Amino acid sequence: MNGTVKIIYWQDGDHWLGYVEEYPDYMTQGLSLPELKENLKDLYMAQPVPRHNEI
Repeated sequence: MNGTVKIIYWQDGDHWLGYVEEYPDYMTQGLSLPELKENLKDLYMAQPVPRHNEI
């Protein structure tokens, strides 16, 4: 990721959930915070991600 990317994340039981602020329609999860961050990075790098209103 180049520059700053804001992520929103929280823990729910044994899982970490989150999304990239730029793509709030695309949530992902991980069993650990590092796993969640890697999943979010993969999602962000898979651009272009379609917006909800483009589907």
